[in-house]
Amino acid sequence: MTELKRVAIVGSARIPFARGGTAYADETNLSMLGTVLGAVADKFGLKGEKVDEVIAGAVINHSRDFNIAREALLDAGLSPRTPGTTMQIACGTSLQAALVLAGKIASGQIESGIAAGSDTVSDSPIVFGPKFQHRLLNANAAKTTGQKLGAFKGFSLGELTPVAPSVNEPRTGLSMGQHCELMAREWGISRKDQDALAVASHRNAAAAYDEGFHDDLLVSCAGLVRDNNVRADANLDKLSTLKPAFDKSSGHGTLTAGNSTPLTDGAAGVLLASEEWAKARGLPILAYLTTGRVAGNDFAHGEGLLMAPTIAVSEMLAKAGLGFDDIDHFELHEAFAAQVLCTLKAWKDPAYCKDVLGRDTVLGEIDPAKINVKGSSLAYGHPFAATGARILGLTAKMLSNQANKKALISVCTAGGMGVAALVESAQ
Repeated sequence: MTELKRVAIVGSARIPFARGGTAYADETNLSMLGTVLGAVADKFGLKGEKVDEVIAGAVINHSRDFNIAREALLDAGLSPRTPGTTMQIACGTSLQAALVLAGKIASGQIESGIAAGSDTVSDSPIVFGPKFQHRLLNANAAKTTGQKLGAFKGFSLGELTPVAPSVNEPRTGLSMGQHCELMAREWGISRKDQDALAVASHRNAAAAYDEGFHDDLLVSCAGLVRDNNVRADANLDKLSTLKPAFDKSSGHGTLTAGNSTPLTDGAAGVLLASEEWAKARGLPILAYLTTGRVAGNDFAHGEGLLMAPTIAVSEMLAKAGLGFDDIDHFELHEAFAAQVLCTLKAWKDPAYCKDVLGRDTVLGEIDPAKINVKGSSLAYGHPFAATGARILGLTAKMLSNQANKKALISVCTAGGMGVAALVESAQ
């Protein structure tokens, strides 16, 4: 059996994340992804060079972007011999892309790869309803003028009403926020605790900016030089004034615009490689991506839409022979403050760990001082497909000057799935 290679995280780049409809109102997924891949190429001397594979994707995309990974890498100036694979697993897209590339690098199939993601709500595809859509298709297939005109027989102006992209789960008809409200209620998560976690995220992110942590991670785009959602002045008094965003009528809603991630535009990418490939080019090795796991749950029958990371993390740690005590940093994607708090509560609940995770003992409690120490998605924002790459790049840099440390990454996704990964210091 071939010995597995170590997978080096060489570095990352991302554009600042922007609230939807602001700085990137005129940008597209392709333009943002091309900017990020170009930044990675510039940063690591890869312009005109062949990278073994780029895997990237977007959650909200146009039909024109049928292979956005390939088009973006060509726009970025990588060698045309670099293949591009487009993939999508909702909010876990770029982290899953990194795990796929890591498996190929570890097994020797490839030596290098870039995992990336891009998403924009400012350029969402707006489509017509099925009736008018079929008229257009029939008219396009018609052979004669009479047949083309016949396709519009009985047409009414109401058919021109556009259909906006839906954020509701197909199996339940509920939005992610509505699902998370149900989770918060089930697990007894208070509004105050959610707001406190949001405040901590903003303050940690602002402190990371102040110390220059992001200086070599960001590349400007459309005139934006830093994330425009980070609020250094976030406080509980301000957040307490916000009204519920998803449960507006019951009087029990706890999720607000302040403790939920905003709709966000942005892109991020991470360069992975074998040690030999990186060293031959004089490139740094910030950390190692050692393992990962993807899991799903039965959210349509009550398991909680955003609870699958509890399963992914549990299975990953069991496979690696590790526990929470072995982890120094926890990077938990903050889709909603309530999601993080539900996850933390589930991992220390005996009944949940036994019945859902199949464990004889609880995973345990995590020291809050180890969680999202540089801030996370509540502060930076959450361009769906880009978040995993942002977190992986941030984690690698954080470990680059620490010896013998391990970091755990967890990302919840739509469709009742979760993606987890482990990163270790290179020192």
